[in-house]
Amino acid sequence: LKMSTESTPAQAGLCLFCLSTVCGRPQINSRIVGGQVAPEGSWPWQASLHVSGGHRCGGSLINNRWVLSAAHCFQGSVTVYLGRQSQQGSNPNEEALRVTQIINHPDYDSNTINNDISLLQLAETVSFTTYIQPVCLAAPESTFHTGTDSWVTGWVPLPFPQNLMEVEVPIRGNRECNCNYGVGRITDNMVCAGLRSGGKDSCQGDSGGPLVIKQNSRWIQAGIVSFGTGCAQPDTPGVYARVSQYKTWINSHITSNQPGFLLFTSSGIDEDLSFTCAGLPTVPAPTPSESLP
Repeated sequence: LKMSTESTPAQAGLCLFCLSTVCGRPQINSRIVGGQVAPEGSWPWQASLHVSGGHRCGGSLINNRWVLSAAHCFQGSVTVYLGRQSQQGSNPNEEALRVTQIINHPDYDSNTINNDISLLQLAETVSFTTYIQPVCLAAPESTFHTGTDSWVTGWVPLPFPQNLMEVEVPIRGNRECNCNYGVGRITDNMVCAGLRSGGKDSCQGDSGGPLVIKQNSRWIQAGIVSFGTGCAQPDTPGVYARVSQYKTWINSHITSNQPGFLLFTSSGIDEDLSFTCAGLPTVPAPTPSESLP
């Protein structure tokens, strides 16, 4: 996987095809081994976005006409490859599609990398197969506590084998992540993930690619690979656009067959609430709830 290491970069009326019931269900079991080649078909929403003839960024299929990616990825025309396993060998299960429209978030800031999210409209309708399926998206109010297991996928850059890779990384809370990057750097529109000790990171994956979390039998996209510092360094987790912040914006552009949004809820108390460092505001004490009559 390769993450950007610089700070730049239901059908209407009748639910014949409800994405909230079919999304995030690979037909091939996902074998999760951090940093290993992903079994073909285990991440069927993964997209390879090509610019000027070469792989540029990752993305995720969210319905039969739209792909989700990062705003910092795009300059020039884009071709989307779905069902792709290798960037070098044959890909008998893939489909190549033209992109008719790229919609970056209007508040994307290339300096702070805030709101690093983009929608790509495909020229043709995608036919779902074993190897091409949509992912679910995290609904508003989803919570991702520190330590929550997540996975990121993408293609390792040359000279490594160009097969789709997968790596498991734990969520790091936004308070901790702000302490890592400088207080104020990490906004509520971001989510972080990585080992405190380093060694695993989305720098082993592609910008624009999905960070997903499993809930029961469903895979939910929590983040979009956005930026980081170095590669798998201690105390510098990867930073992702927080998908749950963008349902209203996404659905304002996808008006039919809208993506499946599912609520992800972490259990217990988030240890990030007690994380502190110089300059980081304390968490306000919760207001006692009024007694019921």
